[in-house]
Amino acid sequence: MKSALTFTTQIFKEGKQYVSFNPELEVASCGDTPEEAKENLKEAIEGFLIVAEQKGTLETILEQAGYIKTKYKWRDPYLIALDRLSVSV
Repeated sequence: MKSALTFTTQIFKEGKQYVSFNPELEVASCGDTPEEAKENLKEAIEGFLIVAEQKGTLETILEQAGYIKTKYKWRDPYLIALDRLSVSV
């Protein structure tokens, strides 16, 4: 049985491109608009997961990213908060 997992998406502008990044898997993509960057990231994550499954590393990768395997499917990590933090340097 397949699971639908939720992944964090960060989008920022770099020059004229929008860069999308998923911190759980450290997968990135880009696009001409924020929406395109997000859609391209979704495709990149799907491809990453397919290759990980083919190589036999999917379970380890998802566990290291905080996902929880139940008897029949994967469950998203239980997030308490998602926020930004400023630090002086």
